[in-house]
Amino acid sequence: MKILLSALLAAVCFPAWPVNFTSSDGVRLSYIEEGAGETLVFVPGWLMPAEIWRPQIDYFARKYRVVALDPRSQGNSEQAGSGNHIQRRADDLNELIHHLQAKRVVLIGWSLGVMEVLMYVRKYGDDKVAALVLVDNSVGESPPQSGDPDIRYEKPRSWERDMATFVRSKFNSPQPPAYLDWLTQQVLRTPPQVSAGLLKVRYPGGSLRSTLYETRKPVFYAVTSSLRGQAETLSRKRQETAIEVFSGAGHALFVDQHARFNASLDEFLGMTLAPESTP
Repeated sequence: MKILLSALLAAVCFPAWPVNFTSSDGVRLSYIEEGAGETLVFVPGWLMPAEIWRPQIDYFARKYRVVALDPRSQGNSEQAGSGNHIQRRADDLNELIHHLQAKRVVLIGWSLGVMEVLMYVRKYGDDKVAALVLVDNSVGESPPQSGDPDIRYEKPRSWERDMATFVRSKFNSPQPPAYLDWLTQQVLRTPPQVSAGLLKVRYPGGSLRSTLYETRKPVFYAVTSSLRGQAETLSRKRQETAIEVFSGAGHALFVDQHARFNASLDEFLGMTLAPESTP
């Protein structure tokens, strides 16, 4: 009862009205859309809802068209019986971009969303991409990520309890109990078997790293201290790459240090989204 009440309180705090479209394989996909202007597309991490980007939605919708996607089987999107892997999710992202009729987009992925964004570029190219923002996941560079990996699957003792622990582990700064309870309820929308399957699939890390080096689009790589080494390597080896290390932040660094993240991303967008020249 307490968790339900907290979730309801959090829902009052986040009164988003999601929009839906249907994927080519018949799955209803949900997204949040606010603001106008150049299009920013935010993709959350494993099991997380689009609404976790709320500090960015509120900030950037003042001058951009902000779209935050609930990937299939997450958040308000339909629980899909198939396609719960990044290759199909990249297709979903491609279909979303066409659905939005955006001339170009900035793709912003966090955690598992980093791989989904890079898979989109690998499969569909970067013609409709203005820039990439990759938030706190390995891009396959050296050195390896230090400390514990972002996400892993172990047979849970209690799915509900373990997911509550998982949610709380994403933050290093105190978060309101109602927010944490609400976010846990959002995570629990994805069935355990789908959640585990998303992590058990072997993802092509090497090929995604190649994709990152092959695209010439500007990249902003925002990471916690565990990925400092990869960020520094990427900055040395790849032109048009901006990096920032959020020391002291949790994995959800854009929530923990939202003011700093928003200011850094705003600066990157200001330099990147120069008006396109007309013939």
